Amino acid sequence: MKRREFTCLLGGLIAVPFAARAQPAEKTRVIGLLMVTAAGDPEVSRRLAALQGELGRLGWIEGRNLTFQTRWTAGDPDRIRQAANELVSLAPDLIVVNGSAGMDAMRRATRTIPVLFVVVVDPVGGGYADSLARPGGNATGFSQFEYGIGGKWLELLKELTPAVKRVGIIRDPTITSGPGQFGAIQSVAPSLGVEATPLSVDSADEIERAIAAFSSATNGALIVAGSALAVVHRNLIIALAAKYKLPALYFGSYFVAEGGLISYGPDLVEQYRQAAGYADRILKGEKPADLPVQAPTKYERAINLKTAKALGLTVPPSLLTRADKVIE
Repeated sequence: MKRREFTCLLGGLIAVPFAARAQPAEKTRVIGLLMVTAAGDPEVSRRLAALQGELGRLGWIEGRNLTFQTRWTAGDPDRIRQAANELVSLAPDLIVVNGSAGMDAMRRATRTIPVLFVVVVDPVGGGYADSLARPGGNATGFSQFEYGIGGKWLELLKELTPAVKRVGIIRDPTITSGPGQFGAIQSVAPSLGVEATPLSVDSADEIERAIAAFSSATNGALIVAGSALAVVHRNLIIALAAKYKLPALYFGSYFVAEGGLISYGPDLVEQYRQAAGYADRILKGEKPADLPVQAPTKYERAINLKTAKALGLTVPPSLLTRADKVIE
């Protein structure tokens, strides 16, 4: 080999590692997570694990090309507003928002950063999207249910407890969906021979006072409408329903798994898993305005027979056979 050729070959070999080192590192994308629930909640942890696991399957690995900025607010309105503003100030590539209370705050905080919502009640009615097919703004995502589900809740409760004449609706009046859910239930209550009464979930003390006062009369039952505060205070609500012998219907099956009587609602863990697909598409350049809002395709009924027995209730066979989950 000629000296000149050898020198060129050697130079090429030496240059390779330097060239490899000079390659730009993979860009790290940032997702903000606005969680309106409390840190450490096992149900919410399951949902986030589904989101992060599916993102990993799609190639988004935390610590390699993805970073999360998470804010937990435990249902407190002031903390939710502060957290929304904090996340916007970080200018992330995407903000994932949990719950209607979170979207109320995020809608005020930004109209430009891409937002992906999950577990949101009636996003069109709440003003988060122009329509389900064409959201139109900077936000899209997955709805928990429409307000009309309230009529189904009341029908199921009456089927299980025909003697019920009064129903207290535990809802958060400070969020857009609070009055909407109550209004939907109230609109069908007369046809079922029921009087609907709103009960506030502003705080643990208020929940306790409201349920105690409501229980003073006979033939009462509860419906727990969707809200972050209901999730945060679910153990208290379940305990008070048992204490005052009040049949209660909940919007999620995890309430029933923890001692509640009956529930009707979508699988929210699966909703978080599906949300990863939208996050992937947005991080790759698609706009939320062009991604249709997704509604649940399946709703689950869950019944806790142990709780029914403690309340002296016999679950009708027709209701039992339609249940997706039965806890004995």
